[in-house]
Amino acid sequence: MPTDKPGRWVHAAFGDVRPKAVKGGTDNGDQLFISRARHKGYLIPGKFQPSHGVTYVAYGGKEYGKVLYEILCAAEGRWVYVEGGHIPYNAVPAGRIATGEPLYIGRVCHNRTVTLGKVHPSHGCCYVPYGGEELTFKKFEIYVMDAYPYV
Repeated sequence: MPTDKPGRWVHAAFGDVRPKAVKGGTDNGDQLFISRARHKGYLIPGKFQPSHGVTYVAYGGKEYGKVLYEILCAAEGRWVYVEGGHIPYNAVPAGRIATGEPLYIGRVCHNRTVTLGKVHPSHGCCYVPYGGEELTFKKFEIYVMDAYPYV
């Protein structure tokens, strides 16, 4: 897929970083990019870490590394601080669960990193994949844009 339109999800695999990939965090000096991947039938927002060659997603209390993923490219968004499940009207939908509920892109500061994960509105929190686990945060930042990316 071309990355010349604002906010495009671009397929990638096995550590490939796409042109105009959106940076969202850092971990031990590595850039983390906004990404998403399929796991158990769900499309889940996560973090792509090029030095590891995978996108990490959080699910069911664990962290999973996925070699097939999509990276958000050419998006011009910003981060907004939220607490307790408030979802801004312009939050970027980046995934979906079986019931149809959307998942959004979130990030937190944790253990000297800025790490990315999924915001699950009905749970009122951001789940991040970290150190093999799924960690839960009630205070986090959510990615917003004036124009949504192609989902």
